[in-house]
Amino acid sequence: MEIVILVVVIALVVILAAGGLVVGSRRKKKQLPPTAPPSTPKITAPPAEPHVGDEAEAPREEPRRTIEEVPLPGATAAPEALEEVQVPPAPVIEQPEPAAGRLIRLRSRLSRSQNTLGKGLLTLLSRERLDDDTWEEIEDILITADVGVTPTQELVERLRTRVRVLGTRTPAELRALLREELLTLVDPGLDRVLHTESHEESPAVVLVVGVNGTGKTTTTGKLARVLVADGRSVVLGAADTFRAAAADQLQTWGERVGARTVRGPEGGDPASIAFDAVKEGIAEGADTVLIDTAGRLHTKTGLMDELGKVKRVVEKHGPVDEVLLVLDATTGQNGLVQARVFAEVVDITGIVLTKLDGTAKGGIVIAVQRELGVPVKLVGLGEGADDLAPFEPEAFVDALIGE
Repeated sequence: MEIVILVVVIALVVILAAGGLVVGSRRKKKQLPPTAPPSTPKITAPPAEPHVGDEAEAPREEPRRTIEEVPLPGATAAPEALEEVQVPPAPVIEQPEPAAGRLIRLRSRLSRSQNTLGKGLLTLLSRERLDDDTWEEIEDILITADVGVTPTQELVERLRTRVRVLGTRTPAELRALLREELLTLVDPGLDRVLHTESHEESPAVVLVVGVNGTGKTTTTGKLARVLVADGRSVVLGAADTFRAAAADQLQTWGERVGARTVRGPEGGDPASIAFDAVKEGIAEGADTVLIDTAGRLHTKTGLMDELGKVKRVVEKHGPVDEVLLVLDATTGQNGLVQARVFAEVVDITGIVLTKLDGTAKGGIVIAVQRELGVPVKLVGLGEGADDLAPFEPEAFVDALIGE
């Protein structure tokens, strides 16, 4: 009995030991990662022998070129590259119309706005009875037209005397009488020639001065056209450095007639630019140098002194032949105040009246000449490029009184 129990115990121990081995082996199998089956190594083919190319395999039937015949790299592409570059077209040079007789051609435009003066005077002078009231009306018309008080009194006195002596007054006689007296006031004997001919070693120098807003830069550009039309070579000096667009505007005017513009930095020294402009004019052998100065208020002492400096610096090259004062005809008697102050700083040699086509106050021509003793040399009669005309007293008076 004891032997049987011992055998059973031994059998159980053996069975339990065998079960533990099985469980342990299973656990070990689960813990080990799966291993991939061994792969066969990839055999890479050796690189092929390099070929010499198709050209060597099938040679072309053409003669071999010498080194002189082989083009340089990029030589064939250069012409195409040049064709792609867009060169801006050169500005078209305009041919201004002749300045001679220009005022006569523009007289109809002047007469449309100015003949109120002439027609009013002729209407009053044609009355059967010229009493004191009528003569006062004549005075009022003349003063309203900015003729000025003193010239008006002189004209009325001469008209009263001559009408009294004349007796009968036909329309033709009255018109001839009025034309003669107005022409006397305009003073055809004044020297209205623009002195723009070059000297032996230097060009003629013209300074263009005036207050803000009178059209100095535009007048300078139009004057360049007048001179080019007369066969002169011109250099422009953009000495208005305070207004940003002034130099660009002047350069545009110059390019239209083939005149070069000398300019400097914005806010630069105007006297230095004027000096350089004359220097360039001498180097180029130009006939005339036109210098556009900055607009300035006649009440600003510092700016007026600077204008005097510009003139003095330019005179180191030679004389200043013309100092043209640009006045707005619509400003009337205020323009006389401006003219008086400018004349004290620089010696004004001539007057340019702009916007004369838009006002009935043509008498400013008479007043400004009387005030300064300086002739009106140019008048602006419109916005066109060729609307600046040399002043001709006879044509002007004919436009005032109408046909």
